[in-house]
Amino acid sequence: MTPSAILEAALYVDDLDKAEAFYRDVLGLELLTKLPGRHVFFRCGDGVLLLFNPAETVKPPAPDARLPVPPHGMAGEGHLCFRADGEEIDRWKAHLTAHGVAVEADFHWPAKKDEPAGGRSIYFRDPAGNSIEFAEPRIWGL
Repeated sequence: MTPSAILEAALYVDDLDKAEAFYRDVLGLELLTKLPGRHVFFRCGDGVLLLFNPAETVKPPAPDARLPVPPHGMAGEGHLCFRADGEEIDRWKAHLTAHGVAVEADFHWPAKKDEPAGGRSIYFRDPAGNSIEFAEPRIWGL
């Protein structure tokens, strides 16, 4: 058996309010739900981006919890890549710059054997320091 797709991806942030504003107002994601102090969830295409406060998600659920999600989390900065074509990457770069977000790298990946070009990525940071990328799917042969 093989999974058909990734349904959700998680990042851990130290300030949910700043993260919510960034992903909603700068990246334009649709807010699905939030639990103040614990998490903020956004729709992204056919998937969901989960933003968690790591200090809260490491706590085990109460014995009578309605949602018995096991403890989880991470320390340090994570990474997430959004899919975009070359024209969208140009627009995102301009949009991010206009919102005061520094683009750390604008990189053209080398071509693989059977491909005419390797694709392009841009990298920037969210307010928690996570490395965020927009990339052409062809960097993975997709």
